[in-house]
Amino acid sequence: MPTDPLFYLAVIPAVLIMGIAKGGMGGGLGVVAVPLMSLVMPPTQAAALLLPILCVMDLFALWGFRGLYDWNNLKTLLPAALLGILIGTLSFRYLEEAHIKLMVGLIAVVFTLNWLIKRLHGRVQPAKPARAWLGRIFGAVSGFTSFSVHAGGPPLDMYLLPQKLHKSVFVGTTVIFFTVVNYVKLIPYAWLGLFDTRNLTTSLGLMVLAPLGIWMGIFMHRRISEGWFYALCYSLLLVSGVKLSMDGMTALLS
Repeated sequence: MPTDPLFYLAVIPAVLIMGIAKGGMGGGLGVVAVPLMSLVMPPTQAAALLLPILCVMDLFALWGFRGLYDWNNLKTLLPAALLGILIGTLSFRYLEEAHIKLMVGLIAVVFTLNWLIKRLHGRVQPAKPARAWLGRIFGAVSGFTSFSVHAGGPPLDMYLLPQKLHKSVFVGTTVIFFTVVNYVKLIPYAWLGLFDTRNLTTSLGLMVLAPLGIWMGIFMHRRISEGWFYALCYSLLLVSGVKLSMDGMTALLS
């Protein structure tokens, strides 16, 4: 285990934030985890260190939201996500993560600002039906960005939020989606040599934070109204979009 205090000042909050996001407070929040950890380590190492912890968190989140999911969305999204993971694996050596962050970030910002403008003008947007072709696109993008920088939340949110699912069904659907995605990602991560003994040992030591983060997310989820939940999700989507855009732009200009 690392002994540098700065390491833990960055990593412990990042792990807890990811747990809170998975525990019911919107997947967009978790996008800050890898950038935060990247303050003390390379982004690829941060992603590899975080993945085993995410897999443990997924098990706790599955229990917390058991029986709450939308199967029609999942059967559209999951096959597309697997394709996105495959594309991410094959292009890993060629694509810069800055381009991925900038692309996802800008889309998330435009999407959220469109929602905000309509809200400010008093136009209540009706729930939009799930469209299979759109679900395949966002599912593939989510799988791809999740593989690359653990930033699959914003693309998935952009597809699910307009449907206005019950907040627990929304979270339960995302939990199952990312459980499948994260466990599948273990295979290409190992194949690409992203795991090493030190990373795995550190991940094992930090896993004690997994149930705490999930519990914090579930606790907050159960105490927030439906309206505030969706407002918070859109807000977090905007923040994560701005963060990703800034990270991508900064890397490209440096």
